[in-house]
Amino acid sequence: MQALTSEIAATAARLVVEEGLEYGPAKRRAASQLGVGRAPLPSNDELEDAVREYIELFCEDTQPAELQALRSMALVWMERLAVFRPHLCGAVWHGTATRMSDISIQLFCDDSKSAEIALIDHRVPYEPATVTGFRGEPVEALSFASQSSELGLAVGVHLMVYDLDDLRGALKPDSKGRSPRGDTAAVRNLLQGAA
Repeated sequence: MQALTSEIAATAARLVVEEGLEYGPAKRRAASQLGVGRAPLPSNDELEDAVREYIELFCEDTQPAELQALRSMALVWMERLAVFRPHLCGAVWHGTATRMSDISIQLFCDDSKSAEIALIDHRVPYEPATVTGFRGEPVEALSFASQSSELGLAVGVHLMVYDLDDLRGALKPDSKGRSPRGDTAAVRNLLQGAA
């Protein structure tokens, strides 16, 4: 059974890296492609390990520069939205992002509508949606595309809008003991460390 879970993880990792799928849809599509729809799916940690292996095998030459470009773009948006205490999360934060990845930034606001007003002030057309937050609760997401000259393409940017009080529990380590998100200073440090 573990071999099947590993095979699903490897197939899902390819979908994450090459097509930019999120973990949940990638796992379900991988199981479907392998014809094992009812098999136990790998955990997100197992899939992240498989993504790292895939990148190491197939994208070692290109991924570091792509990740650097995505982190640089994230930092620009975090600095523009500094008043909302932005924290980078997801693949760009954890270092598994490629040119197909979107940027996910969590904002911690006194007033949830103020983030939308800031985007309007910056003349950024965005799409609002409701997504599942890091505690499983529904949160507002503001999504838009931002052009990357380094990558030569438009990158999806997703701003998840949380209440300021949510910041207290947001920095607890994840299952691997890592910080699940980083503030502007932490992203700057990642960029300087890679330079």
